[in-house]
Amino acid sequence: MGERPRLKGAWTARIITLFPEAFPGTLGLSLTGKALELGLWALETIDLRPFGEGRHKNVDDNPAGGGAGMVLRADIVGKALTEAAQGTPKDRARWPVVYLSPRGKPFDQAMARRFSGAEGITLLCGRFEGVDQRALDAFEVEEVSLGDFVLTGGEIAAQALIDATVRLIPRVLGNQASAEEESFSDGLLEFPQYTRPSVWDGRAIPEVLQSGHHAKIATWRRGMAERLTRERRPDLWRAYCAAHGRDPDEDREL
Repeated sequence: MGERPRLKGAWTARIITLFPEAFPGTLGLSLTGKALELGLWALETIDLRPFGEGRHKNVDDNPAGGGAGMVLRADIVGKALTEAAQGTPKDRARWPVVYLSPRGKPFDQAMARRFSGAEGITLLCGRFEGVDQRALDAFEVEEVSLGDFVLTGGEIAAQALIDATVRLIPRVLGNQASAEEESFSDGLLEFPQYTRPSVWDGRAIPEVLQSGHHAKIATWRRGMAERLTRERRPDLWRAYCAAHGRDPDEDREL
């Protein structure tokens, strides 16, 4: 099991994968990478291959009932999940076990917040046609999807999930207000952002953002977030309106 130094009680991600060399990948860069080096969170990889059978350490076999591709064996995956469970709470609320799968529940900001509030997480990265269902059932594995598309494996999805989760851990971003203002934090897409120069290519920063009037700026930002959400993500807009007792068909002037 690959390990790095960590602060006592640091949030930990354990990844079961056929490609441990894929980690930390982009997680080792920028703020998440710095936080990893400081021990604010920890990353461990568990190589699935050594649990394989035979001279070639096979981890997969033909799908029962026929069909194309190969399936990761329940006994092999089970051994890896058993090792990953060492030293972790049995309570799935305290330590979720997740399989990255296109048929899983869609990953969103609320789920990232839930995961960040746990002590850590175990992520199973699939390959081929998937994982024998018996292993998922036996270990109460939660299936999570990044979207309606298929990847060749779960490693990229795992990195995205970890990135979205780790940045919510206190001290990782440095400025917690940044996480509170960004997209999805209140069920809305983020408002447009601007910086210097004040005029570029004939395009000026909106006057209200240069007014110094914080209340007006806050009102403008909220209005823009609502407009963008209504235009680009009607599903989010309907959910937001339902949560706030508003009519999703109303039009408000900024």
